Amino acid sequence: MNIGIYGGSFDPVHNGHIAMIDSALKSGYIDCVIVIPSVRNSFKLYTNKLPPPYRFYMMKETVEGLGLKNCYVSDIEYDIEGVSYTSVVLAKLTSDSYIRDFLTANDVKRKKAEEQHEFYWIMGSDTLGTFETWYKPGEILNYVTLLAAVRPGDNTDVEKAKASIRKNHGGRVEIFRLNGVECSSSEITSSGDYTFVPEPAVEFIKRHALYTGNTMLSGVSEEARKLFFESSVWMYHYLGAKRLLHTLNVGYLSAHLAEVFGCDKDKALIAGALHDCAKELPLEKQLELAKKYTGELFTEKKLLHSPAGATFAGEEFGIEDKEILDAICYHTTGRGDMTLLEKIVYLADKIEPARNYTDLTPIRAAAEKDLESAMRMTAAAVRDKFVSQGRDIHPMTLMMMKDLGM
Repeated sequence: MNIGIYGGSFDPVHNGHIAMIDSALKSGYIDCVIVIPSVRNSFKLYTNKLPPPYRFYMMKETVEGLGLKNCYVSDIEYDIEGVSYTSVVLAKLTSDSYIRDFLTANDVKRKKAEEQHEFYWIMGSDTLGTFETWYKPGEILNYVTLLAAVRPGDNTDVEKAKASIRKNHGGRVEIFRLNGVECSSSEITSSGDYTFVPEPAVEFIKRHALYTGNTMLSGVSEEARKLFFESSVWMYHYLGAKRLLHTLNVGYLSAHLAEVFGCDKDKALIAGALHDCAKELPLEKQLELAKKYTGELFTEKKLLHSPAGATFAGEEFGIEDKEILDAICYHTTGRGDMTLLEKIVYLADKIEPARNYTDLTPIRAAAEKDLESAMRMTAAAVRDKFVSQGRDIHPMTLMMMKDLGM
């Protein structure tokens, strides 16, 4: 098979990206496309608007929602430490073991997956002119032929670029015509106009309230931003899509509420983002980790992930701040004498944008102006749920309710 590889930030994915995929498939050079949303792009390290998992799952939902045939999305960069240089990614992706397993996992017949493949790196003609400034361009060309798209009205001197690449690196360059729209991710997010964003991506963005003021992380330190991005990559290996996006949503909302109520935004962002990091570990592991943090205080299966998460975030991700770890530990039950940070994470967990188990509009409105009122409304909803299910309310929750005057 001839396989096209298309890497990028996709922050967000837009119709120009889809046109690139479609035109490349129609070019006659390739049989399928593998899309790779970047994790640690050397040109945009920690400067993307969204952490990697949002962009990965947005692209997956878009490809599936549009029914794009012969187009697959790869998470290969999550297994690469450090910067995701193209040469490093290609060394792994083009290996027989990886590409065979990847294609069969995407329902390509095994016989076809085990063929000898030719690989093409898909890029715009404007990028072709800067290719020789990339990290180890000669090594990249050991793995792929460059497949550059020329847009109508494009004034790039592609023949000059091709000649230079051939002369200096001995690489092959092929050209195809791109039939698409002129748009850019940065223009889309700055304008708020999603006309040129595919409907599945628009739905994803709305569901998680992305590219809003709450996700801009203004006032958050560069170190916290980096930690937030890295935590998302770390948790990708432990959490499924729905749980991972939920816990990151809580990070964003916690940072916003911290700004509203005068709490440390850095700590709120990280505590919120990591609050469910242990949620999908085996129960035996959760119990072991929970006991390390709170002894026998938590024994119910549904609660174990909270103290287990505090231990897990500390031991495996390196969080040492006790305030952050406590906010993770008590995010499910609350407790007496809660800190402001603990209240914020507790509340954000219950009302983050993708939560839809009941009408949360009143609580969300209250959360923008009166933290105690929002806490009482949330605690009342929790109490009513437990009573209706005939379940006992945890003593720590009862202490929190008492503090709230309930």
